[in-house]
Amino acid sequence: MPPFAGSHPTRTDSNIVTIDVGGQMFQTTKQTLTSAGPKTFFSSISQTSSLFTPFIDRDPEIFSLLLSLLRTGNLPSKAKSFDLQDLIIESQFYGIENLLINSLSNPEQLEPFNLQKSIKLPLNGRDSPSTVATTPYGSLHVAHGSKITTFDWSLRRKSTVLTHFTAVDSLLALSPSLAAAGANDFSGLQILDLENGYVKDTLNWENVTKSGSTVQAIGSSPEQMFVSFESSRRNSNSIVVYDLHSLRPVTEIAHNEIYGADIDSAIPATKLQWIESHNLLMASGSHSGPSGVSGNIRLWDVRSGNVVWEISEKVDCFADVAVSDSLNAMFKIGVNSGETFYMDMKNLGAEKNSWVCLGDKRKVLNGKKEGFGCKIETQGNQVFCTKGGDVELWSEIIMGSSNNRIFKKNLMGRVQDMGGAKITNLAFGGSRMFLTRKDLQCVEVWQSSSREL
Repeated sequence: MPPFAGSHPTRTDSNIVTIDVGGQMFQTTKQTLTSAGPKTFFSSISQTSSLFTPFIDRDPEIFSLLLSLLRTGNLPSKAKSFDLQDLIIESQFYGIENLLINSLSNPEQLEPFNLQKSIKLPLNGRDSPSTVATTPYGSLHVAHGSKITTFDWSLRRKSTVLTHFTAVDSLLALSPSLAAAGANDFSGLQILDLENGYVKDTLNWENVTKSGSTVQAIGSSPEQMFVSFESSRRNSNSIVVYDLHSLRPVTEIAHNEIYGADIDSAIPATKLQWIESHNLLMASGSHSGPSGVSGNIRLWDVRSGNVVWEISEKVDCFADVAVSDSLNAMFKIGVNSGETFYMDMKNLGAEKNSWVCLGDKRKVLNGKKEGFGCKIETQGNQVFCTKGGDVELWSEIIMGSSNNRIFKKNLMGRVQDMGGAKITNLAFGGSRMFLTRKDLQCVEVWQSSSREL
């Protein structure tokens, strides 16, 4: 039985399809309808006889928008006058929500220079966010206190679940409804079904002392998940590699047993980032002691379990570090100076390769730790750094045949977007940027005005 309410005879070209939606006639081609994909409402209509006009008892105005989406891949500008949830409901009815998501929340549509503060997503309770995690198309998981709140790609609140943790320190979005979560003071990595509110699985690292294993960082590649564990006694640490789909352990790298005062091996990795272009895992960790902050950055070949490059940091150690595949460079914020530095990935093996300062090189080594708590992330060819309550955007300037790389700094947002409480988290999902601030129970959403609906 066809998935529409009725039909009546008509005459038309065999490639032209006439559709009656809520009493309004529409004409399109079979190619346009089949572009919605197999097993969709539109593909079934395209197979009907041209002698009959299908009747669909739905809203004709929204149908017009979705037909434009099929034709061009984008919604027309008049879609801004419609409620987004109405568009979502109708797209789900026709089986093309994926096309709507791709039109409105595609990561390739991120416009760094046009991002501006858009809305705030309020969170329940008194706890401010400890960490956030996003999916590529903009679903958002926010950890605040012992709770995790989920927003879908349209920023509609989906759920809030209570976890076993006092506070969540590490969070990875496995899907719009599934997350991996861990804490520095609670043993095990939990795989949480956030839609139904239960622990799907708990992953533990079996260390030599048979003590608990706390989670220090989580990362992922398209096929694997990486978890930095530290024993509850803090005398051993490791990075365990899991199959991202089965969640079964694949291998273990970076296993350290700490004896005596071996500070370097005592530092667990607190940030993990997969570098797709090099097939390497970046693992960084730092430690604050009487003599200041020290740390190390290592690049791991996961298959062999070998370190292919490493650097130890003692003078102006990193507050945060990130790698850009697009720019083929590693970036850090100096914990003492607060400056942004880069290192060219093409020259990592060179003896004289070192950090290059992007700023005015004002090395502030007066113990104030200007960069403490600053965050750095890369998206495409852009580098985003938080400094207090603001975000700096660094972009590379192409200078012909010059071998020297030059980066220019821009402050983000409009004048009214500047300042505010210190930024504690920075993340990207879909075409949006997400910020959290110290002691504020909400998430700030930044997006381009051209992407708002």
